Amino acid sequence: MDLDISDKSLPVFAALDSKVRVRIIQLLSKQQMNVSEISKAIHLSSAITIMHLNKLEAAHIIKTQKKGNQRLSSLQIDTINVSFPQQLYIPYESWDIELPIGQFTNFDVHPSCGLAGQTGFIGKVDNPSYFMDPKRYEAGMLWFSKGFVEYQVPNYLQPNQELEMIELSMELSSEFPFSNNRWPSDITVSLDGKEIGTWTSPGDFSDIRGRYTPKWVYNDMNQYGMLKSFRLSKHGSYIDGQHSADTLITDLDPTKNAWTLKIAVKPDAKHVGGCTIFGNKFGNHDQGIKGKFYFSDVDDH
Repeated sequence: MDLDISDKSLPVFAALDSKVRVRIIQLLSKQQMNVSEISKAIHLSSAITIMHLNKLEAAHIIKTQKKGNQRLSSLQIDTINVSFPQQLYIPYESWDIELPIGQFTNFDVHPSCGLAGQTGFIGKVDNPSYFMDPKRYEAGMLWFSKGFVEYQVPNYLQPNQELEMIELSMELSSEFPFSNNRWPSDITVSLDGKEIGTWTSPGDFSDIRGRYTPKWVYNDMNQYGMLKSFRLSKHGSYIDGQHSADTLITDLDPTKNAWTLKIAVKPDAKHVGGCTIFGNKFGNHDQGIKGKFYFSDVDDH
C-alpha cells in the first residue's frame, strides 16, 4: 500500500492507532482466522472484535469473506509505504516538463512486457514489436522484465544561463506476470549516459487498486507503484534525498538540444525483477515523467 500525507490516508493511520488492531494484524500475518478465533486470542467480545475488524477492512488492510456462517479475515497487504512532502527551497529560476510515458524514443525490452491505455492493452502483450505501435503515446502504463526505455528530455537552457540542478519524478514498480508484492528489482535511471542511481523496487503491487488505475485492469495486475524522486546537482546524485551516485550536473553537456533519459533493468543486476512505469490516469499519481530544471544567469555568479 502506497500512502502520502493527505486526508485520503487518514483511515489507514486511524486504523493503525490501536494496540488491539495491531495485535489483530500480527495474528492475521500468520493465518486466516474467524471472528471467534480472533476474539479468543485478544480476549475481547465478538461484538468489539467485529468493530475493530470493520475499521481494518475499511482501511483496506484486511479483507473478509463468508464461509458458511463464519466470517474469515485475512491480511490484504504486507507493506505500507508513506511518502512525505519533499520541501526544498531553491533560489533559482526553473522550467518544468512532463513527458507522457509512451513518448519513449528508443527501447530494448523483453517479455513479460506490454503497454496499456485507458480502454485496454495497446497491441499484444509480451510482444516487443508493439512498443513501436503509433498508439504507444496513449499509454498510461508500460512494463518489461528486463531491458530499457529511453526518452528525450528537452534542454531549454540559454547561452547566458547555467544549469544548477535537475529533479525528476516518476511512479515505478517491479514487473512480475500479473503481480507479486514481494519481487525486488534494481531499476537504474541515467541521464545522457550518466547514472543518477539505482533504486530497488520491493515489488509489483496489487494488494489494493491504484487510485487512478482504470476499471478494466484486473485486480491481480499491476495496480500502482511508488513515486520516486531523482536529483542531479553540483554535489552529486540523489534518490529521495539519499546520495546514490557521484554523477554531477556539470557532467552534462549544456549545449545539447536534448538529453537522453534512460530507465533500465540491467541483465547483470542483483535483482532482475523488471520495471513498470505508471503515467497519467494510472497508479496512485496522475502524472507522467516530471522534470524540474533549475538554472541561474551567468551574470549572477
